[in-house]
Amino acid sequence: LALGLHTELCVDLRANESDFRHHRYEDMVRALFAVQSECPYITRIYSIGRSVEGRHLYVLEITDNPGVHEALEPEFKYVGNMHGNEVLGRELLIKFAQFLCEEYRAGNQRITRLIYDTRIHILPSMNPDGYEVAARQGPELNGYLEGRGNAREIDLNRNFPDLNALMYYYEKTNGRNHHLPLPDNWEQQVEPETLAVIKWMQNYNFILSANLHGGAVVANYPFDKSRDPRIRGRNTYAATADDKLFRKLARTYSYAHSWMHKGWNCGDYFDEGITNGASWYSLSKGMQDFNYLYSNCFEITLELSCDKFPPASALPREWLANREALVSYLEQVHHGIKGMVYDENNNPVGKAEISVAGINHDMTSGADGDYFRMLLPGTYTVTASAPDTSLDHHSHSRPS
Repeated sequence: LALGLHTELCVDLRANESDFRHHRYEDMVRALFAVQSECPYITRIYSIGRSVEGRHLYVLEITDNPGVHEALEPEFKYVGNMHGNEVLGRELLIKFAQFLCEEYRAGNQRITRLIYDTRIHILPSMNPDGYEVAARQGPELNGYLEGRGNAREIDLNRNFPDLNALMYYYEKTNGRNHHLPLPDNWEQQVEPETLAVIKWMQNYNFILSANLHGGAVVANYPFDKSRDPRIRGRNTYAATADDKLFRKLARTYSYAHSWMHKGWNCGDYFDEGITNGASWYSLSKGMQDFNYLYSNCFEITLELSCDKFPPASALPREWLANREALVSYLEQVHHGIKGMVYDENNNPVGKAEISVAGINHDMTSGADGDYFRMLLPGTYTVTASAPDTSLDHHSHSRPS
């Protein structure tokens, strides 16, 4: 009997230790499928496409009814390892998936409620090819750019269609303020990993997202691209129509993180641990701006570690620093209003435009007629409109 107890204890300890290590591609896939087999009724694994070298971009979905969009249940995503050599996000998301499964099984009410009320999608590695290049170098030898890009050495965070230029033109001409059109032949102009993520966004009505990076410690919010390209060497703040909301989202992560909010990290100072992307440095064709301009999704970029490829020994501390922040940020998807849009015959209306007076950025309803509009606490005038349709719209507000 004593021997049996001792054996079980050893297995448990080994299992816990193995959580905190770097996962090569096959290890990561095994870890995701292990979560799926631990929590089969609340998980689903699917691939959104393949990398240049043919590796699947696997997503783990966690929700009470996997594989199904339930009306009025928002869709949320976390994306890690877009830059192959920025690896902490990948490891945190594997651990976060394990954590959600374990806490659900343990009856944690907060986590159970999140899983029942939210459709959570976790993409631990958007750039598995770049990761393998960086991992072959390892934490000690990894150069600043080694493995950053994909197998063709393309930086995926400079590879999305440039909708900012169009948006900034529309601002001056009173044009469209949301769901901007993609350029002709855009599919030929992007890498397979970027294409997979754009198609993913077309297939799911994501409302909130974060994109996990490394090399600094700060929560970075849109716009990433400066409005005035002529100002060289001077960084200017590029606010979205939802600037106050984005600042709150960034602060939510920063203050729930153990030290991000303190501001002094990696030799840089960011007040409250947050920054507007363009006021830090301007970049074109980034993923967070694309989310905001192409879809209903609000995305921020989380820079999580000074060291792009921290040693495995640093992972437990980093997990403890980020765990609450990952949960708190996810909970933000429920702050705002949501509702259903019907026509006069009580049929749900998809693609109805949802406008909030005073905020020049509209949302659209999903295929089921449900809409979500993240907002700060306050009183708002909300309008739904669709061409050639007489609408009835029911909203459910949830105070933040």
